[in-house]
Amino acid sequence: MIGVCPKMRDPYEILGVDRSASSEEIKKYYRKLAKVLHPDLNPGRKDVEERFKEVSAAYHLLSDTDLRRRYDAGEIDSSGAEKAARSFYRDYARNRGGAKGGFEPNFADIADLFNSFFSSDARGPQRHHGPQAGRNATYRLEVSFVEASTGATKDVRLPTEQTLRVKIPEGIEDGQTIRLSGQGLPGTAGAPAGDALVTIKVTPHPWFKREGLDVHLELPITLAEAVLGATVTVPTVRGPVTLTIPKNSSSGKRLRLKGKGLLDRKSQEHGDQYVAIKIVLPEKSDRDLEELIADWARTNQYDPRRNLPW
Repeated sequence: MIGVCPKMRDPYEILGVDRSASSEEIKKYYRKLAKVLHPDLNPGRKDVEERFKEVSAAYHLLSDTDLRRRYDAGEIDSSGAEKAARSFYRDYARNRGGAKGGFEPNFADIADLFNSFFSSDARGPQRHHGPQAGRNATYRLEVSFVEASTGATKDVRLPTEQTLRVKIPEGIEDGQTIRLSGQGLPGTAGAPAGDALVTIKVTPHPWFKREGLDVHLELPITLAEAVLGATVTVPTVRGPVTLTIPKNSSSGKRLRLKGKGLLDRKSQEHGDQYVAIKIVLPEKSDRDLEELIADWARTNQYDPRRNLPW
């Protein structure tokens, strides 16, 4: 599988984890960095945006069991690009060109080389002289949660340094594959080229979580907003909207933003966004607040745990 990210530093170093780190440790360190580096929290900071991309690319490689195994084994580099195939072609070129002189590519020989890879049976490589359709090429493309939710156009970098322009449909899911007809390996003797198969890897978001077509978000609010009610700004995958917090709202209360979820491409309808309220007290203790609550509690006794089984 061919990677799509430019070569980067060692992904373990980027995330600050040991090579023996578990999947949970890798996820924990990624989320910790993502919450600090996310572009939404650092508008206009190109350096932070590049750092976030680097962290996301490192997590993409190390969170994929197969890619991590192949990286550790030296089969691919930190961008996900194959190492073995490149060294093979260098060896092939060296043998064809001689130990002393340079190598001039012989396209007939290279065609024979590809045929030997893709046309073998129990007796060994066989040549086919008739037209043969090109084989499919497989790629992996990382996109952000918002890009997957709202759609985007991304470039896939090929080993030849060329790029494929890929249109990401709105609402695509992690692991789904996009087929680009005729963008694979070329055919022979006028036969059509194969297809490019681009598997999508959706980067986890520090705030949003996806469940089917719905998006879930935990929203911190103040004690005053919970008791008195308020109108607050809430992020969605398509930008901020206003939300009314009802009076006397407890932590855990869920409010729905209708139609602010992800697109169902069959019905062309959107899911919803659910906002779970989380009451957050001031970071520092406040004497006036403590006295107020103490006075209130003396005449307003209630038991929020009365319905629990113990």
